[in-house]
Amino acid sequence: MTTKPKAKRFRIKRSGTSGVAATSAASTGAPSNSGQTPPVPRAVPSPAPSAAAQPKAAAGQPPRAATAGPTAAPAQGMTGQVSSARETASDTDIEAIRREGLTGRQLRMARRVAQRHGLPATSDFDAVRLLRQKGIDPFQRANMLELVVPKKDDAQVPAKTEGDQTQLPQTVPVHPTYVPSTDFSPARAREDEISKIQRDLAKRRRRRMGLLLARLSFFVFLPTVIAGYYFFSVATPMYSTKSEFLILQADGGAAGGMGGLLSGTQFATNQDSIAVQSYLQSKDAMLRLNDDAGFKAHFTQDEIDPIQRLSPDPTNEEAYKTFKKNVKIGYDPTEGVIRMEVIAADPLIATAFSRKLISYAEERVNSLSEQKRSDQMREALISFEEAQAERRTAQQQLVDLQVQGSILDPEAVIASIRTQINNLEVQLQEKRLQLAALMDNARPNQSRVDGTQGDIRRLETLLAELNARMTDVSQGENSLAQLAVRIQMAQADLVTRDMLLQSALQAVESTRTEANRQVRYLTISVEPVSSEEPSYPRAFENTLLAFMVFGGIYLLVSLTASILREQVSS
Repeated sequence: MTTKPKAKRFRIKRSGTSGVAATSAASTGAPSNSGQTPPVPRAVPSPAPSAAAQPKAAAGQPPRAATAGPTAAPAQGMTGQVSSARETASDTDIEAIRREGLTGRQLRMARRVAQRHGLPATSDFDAVRLLRQKGIDPFQRANMLELVVPKKDDAQVPAKTEGDQTQLPQTVPVHPTYVPSTDFSPARAREDEISKIQRDLAKRRRRRMGLLLARLSFFVFLPTVIAGYYFFSVATPMYSTKSEFLILQADGGAAGGMGGLLSGTQFATNQDSIAVQSYLQSKDAMLRLNDDAGFKAHFTQDEIDPIQRLSPDPTNEEAYKTFKKNVKIGYDPTEGVIRMEVIAADPLIATAFSRKLISYAEERVNSLSEQKRSDQMREALISFEEAQAERRTAQQQLVDLQVQGSILDPEAVIASIRTQINNLEVQLQEKRLQLAALMDNARPNQSRVDGTQGDIRRLETLLAELNARMTDVSQGENSLAQLAVRIQMAQADLVTRDMLLQSALQAVESTRTEANRQVRYLTISVEPVSSEEPSYPRAFENTLLAFMVFGGIYLLVSLTASILREQVSS
């Protein structure tokens, strides 16, 4: 902090008085030295206060008014120094500033600003005067950080004696009174400013908390209260009927491969269970339930609250939405159990709906089994019928060939013809030898020669007929050789058809066995039983869920708005 300039003191002597005149340093805030005689009024302000009055003036001691004692002698004359016009003008300005009625906070602010600008102010009013002469507004609002005056070196601060207190210059009232000073030290002022900032921050924090509470009340608490009121007071009590059933495979012969490993587990009927679950949740099941048990009529009753009630003439889509909400079906693949829960306003109606849906599931299981069996048997039977028809065709061809040749066994006929040809060839050779023997005679018997030649000619004709019968090309397919080949081919074809027919018959039998093993049937493990107490709505759980949902939505919207606001501001 800056050191104020020292002021000089002067005394005014009055003739005819025995007391010593008091100092006229009231304008500078210095008290009287002697303290024995009452102070006298100041005649003329001193142009330069004495240096001896500085310690006490700096200490901020309040001056005492100079009053004449009750036994003071009348003033004879005054002697002393007269102030200059410049000093008188400064006192006049200070007096005008004092009459403005400035507050202590404004004077302290002016003193700090004067110290920051290095002005030698002797008092707060003098600081205001000097600042105005410099063209500086002492009461302009500044940054709080600029009001903190850094400490000087310890060498510039005068040593303090024991009992001294460091105080800032105080204002000098016109009519001083002996009251305690209300001014604070800079540390106390900083504490006051910090307290004010803290109070302002606390006020802002309370205001923000109030706004946050208002938003939460409007966007979270109020909808939660409305939802809780609906669940506790308005919602129609609903009754739930639960049931469980399984889809099992018929016991049969053990299948080979992976089929034998999975035949006794729930994986063997996994697809059928999923198909039944999908069917029970389909619109087809809802339409059948409406036709058989009046699903739409039940949920259009006036006793049901408006949120759960259907319109008087609902469409299939609206009814299907209500059906999906009130019919809950789940499948557990690890156990193979289908769990079904049917919800209705009447427990008896809920049980009736559940039994109807179970009957629909049983019909669907039977239809799936029949379809699988029919698909498997259809292919096997078609193959068997084709093999049987081809065998009949082969038999018919063989019979036709046999009838066409008028023989039943062409091989035997060919064998007999060949035997006859062989015999005729032997006889023909004998006759030719006999003719050669007759011709060897010089004078053969002509009648015997002619007879032998006639026999040879007849044997050759018969042999040619037999050969022609077997290898006559002009007859084509009617020839005996061609007919024999065709009959052999027809017999081989018939044998092949017999083998195919036999394998088809075996396939039909195995398919029938497998189809019998593929039979599925539905067994009910938990029968549907009517409940005596309503299961829905679950008021507390639904209200808590509504609170969490609304709170999550508000949190997401708030975070999104904060991020967008930060992005826009940056």
